[in-house]
Amino acid sequence: MELNNQTLIKQLLESGVHFGHQKNKWNPKMRDYIFSEKSGVYIIDLQKTVVFLLEACNFLHDVAAKGGSILFVGTKKQAQDIIREAVDKSGMFYVVNRWLGGLLTNFETVRKSVARYDKIENMKTDGTFDKLSKKEVSQLNKELVKLSKNLKGVREMKKLPTAIFIIDPHREIIAVKEARKLKIPIVALIDTNCDPDMIDYVIPGNDDAIRSIRLITSIVLDFVLKGKEKFALEGKKAEKAEKTVKAEKEKTPAVPEESKEEGAPDKLVEDADEIAKRFKHGKKEEKIEEEKTIKRKTTTKRKV
Repeated sequence: MELNNQTLIKQLLESGVHFGHQKNKWNPKMRDYIFSEKSGVYIIDLQKTVVFLLEACNFLHDVAAKGGSILFVGTKKQAQDIIREAVDKSGMFYVVNRWLGGLLTNFETVRKSVARYDKIENMKTDGTFDKLSKKEVSQLNKELVKLSKNLKGVREMKKLPTAIFIIDPHREIIAVKEARKLKIPIVALIDTNCDPDMIDYVIPGNDDAIRSIRLITSIVLDFVLKGKEKFALEGKKAEKAEKTVKAEKEKTPAVPEESKEEGAPDKLVEDADEIAKRFKHGKKEEKIEEEKTIKRKTTTKRKV
């Protein structure tokens, strides 16, 4: 998939993606992604941003096209609503409140918390709350609110994600370390204060401005949605092909070769039995005729 570079650069400029942090808050490893410095603020090289953005988007497109899952992470206030909206459209997973330590590395324990979340919600709907005291109901409601805040976005995530997309990995350093430990590919929008060596697919850009976050996330989302469409289309094609093969088999049921081979000997045995019966019957009749002949001869001799 391709992007129009000139149009995209214009959009990036209008959204302020090129504005980095102040000189005293930069990471020297980001030197290769910086174009210049103006009024004490670093300016990010948007030519490189376009190249790396396309590479990251193609990777996420392939993940979605193969049926993989993507975890979107953005806990800073500017990113929360944007991430939540993107995930609602894509059907992926998200973390926008705070990163729970061990969300990836201690995944089974997190799944137990999700089970607790489900249990309390079921208690609320099946009438269990009506049988409890007001104090118990209040405590359960507080627990439910807390669990919802932290786990709602990963409630349906039954296994570890295929990839993770992060807004500001400097802030989400725990998420980055967990993903690296489990060798989960990381795509991230990184500002001039981040460490690019910890990210697999770097997108250099302003990770503080709402317009910048919204633009980058929308482009990423577009590629993910196209990947999901491709996966769904391939699935339909495979299903259709399977139905066609099944229909053909039903129309012309194949006779197993073993049955054919077994049928021939059975027929030969039947024929042999029939011949034996006829031969035996013929012998019997022949013997009766012989006895009759002997009897006639004996009677004739006596008369003489």
